[in-house]
Amino acid sequence: MQVGDTRFISYSSAVHYGEAGDQASFKGKRAINQLLWGDYARVLEVDGSWVKVRARGRNGWLRRENLQENRILEVNFVDIGQGDGCHIQTPDDKAIVIDAGEGDNMYRFLRWRFGRFSHPFTFESFVISHPDSDHYYGFRPLFEEPNVRVDTVFHNGLVEQKQAGKKTLGDEVKIGRTRYITGLVRTKDELKAITDDDERRGSYWYPNMLKTAVDSGRVTDIRGAFAPTDWQAKAYLPGYAPADNRGLTLQLLGPVPADLAGEHGVPWLGSAGETKNGHSVVLLLEIGGIKMLLGGDLNEPSQEYLLEHYTGLSAHPKSVDDEKLLVDEARKTFEVDIAKACHHGSAHVSPHFLMATNPLATVISSGDAEPHSHPRPDTLGLIGKHSRGARPLIFSTELARSGNEHIKHPNLVRRELRANMEAELAIINDAQSTDLQKSKAEERLEKHLSVIQRSVANYGMINVLTDGTRLIVAQRLEQERSKSKRWDIYHFEPDSHGRLTFVP
Repeated sequence: MQVGDTRFISYSSAVHYGEAGDQASFKGKRAINQLLWGDYARVLEVDGSWVKVRARGRNGWLRRENLQENRILEVNFVDIGQGDGCHIQTPDDKAIVIDAGEGDNMYRFLRWRFGRFSHPFTFESFVISHPDSDHYYGFRPLFEEPNVRVDTVFHNGLVEQKQAGKKTLGDEVKIGRTRYITGLVRTKDELKAITDDDERRGSYWYPNMLKTAVDSGRVTDIRGAFAPTDWQAKAYLPGYAPADNRGLTLQLLGPVPADLAGEHGVPWLGSAGETKNGHSVVLLLEIGGIKMLLGGDLNEPSQEYLLEHYTGLSAHPKSVDDEKLLVDEARKTFEVDIAKACHHGSAHVSPHFLMATNPLATVISSGDAEPHSHPRPDTLGLIGKHSRGARPLIFSTELARSGNEHIKHPNLVRRELRANMEAELAIINDAQSTDLQKSKAEERLEKHLSVIQRSVANYGMINVLTDGTRLIVAQRLEQERSKSKRWDIYHFEPDSHGRLTFVP
């Protein structure tokens, strides 16, 4: 190990110590932080069994055994309020964002994470699970950020637009008793046919945001992402198939279009909202022996549709034996270790689908200021009842951010920022201001912004970290016990049969 090397914190956390005291022992050392498995550390000095590193913006000392060479997988469920927002950092250090909420929490978190975007930064993928604003509108500031580039934006093929004077999700056809949405948007050119047409695009947020992305010149491709119509076939997010040898795969389980005599369409699920939600992009993430399900806003009709598609059985079993057969067959596709709860813990959920996923832990993304009372009490009960293990776990971005300290509430900090912003901007824009005065004003603005960004990064976020064999779920304590005890960490390790198990 040499000065300048990059290392990562080893399983499952480490105490970062300050400069005081004897470098050869813990005695006299002052804890300055608790670092998580996978945290980046740059080696500054090596002294026997101790290594000085820079990690999470601080310099300090670690035991040599607290460092490892390999990066692990990070799946960060960011607290974006009501909605979904997930950041993935892959073992080969590529960044993926799956949904971004409606506000700017995801943007502020990513800006904090990636050096304030002070230099051009490329995300490998953005995934918009479906066109509901609490999942997609938070991408807008990212598309508008001049230093953000994206290789590919994936979406579910349903684009709100105006046709024949009314709002639609695409073309429609009725076959027998079933109504289908056809004309699914698959390519960038098909999308541009909508976004370049003022009449079709109208004033709708979604196509106008996608137009911003297309016109920015900083998005290489935008395309629909679909599971195969044949349930026996498999499709993966491009670049994340087993043959790509990335160390993890991202299999597409939804939306599942129907083959309508050569044209593809998705069934109408009762209303425009239910149809958008139900045909979310559904991803099965697999790394080593660990699986995670990321299911957007799947609802009961769509979950039943997927159960029937992947099992060939009725989603409404008429006997106990039929139910067991349905669940056993569905688990071949949907059983996972970690599940992101669909639709923020809505009651609009199929018990049989929850039985099929059978997770050890579930993560719920929901917000305080919302009229739905998510997560619903009966859904919490169902999740616990149909999870595996003696002690199934349920994590919530909302509960992890329940304290009343102002740093945990970006809106309060934002109000303070607005109160000071006019004065600072006046200095910055005043031709009579000196360069030093302008520089100081910019520093003060940046300091305010950094407080908001740290708030999002530190509180409410549920961190899932794994090397494909072991896994931890970590959330910041609302009140740290000490500088060395800032995280609430849950461990999952293989049992004697190799099956992942929660270790209390």
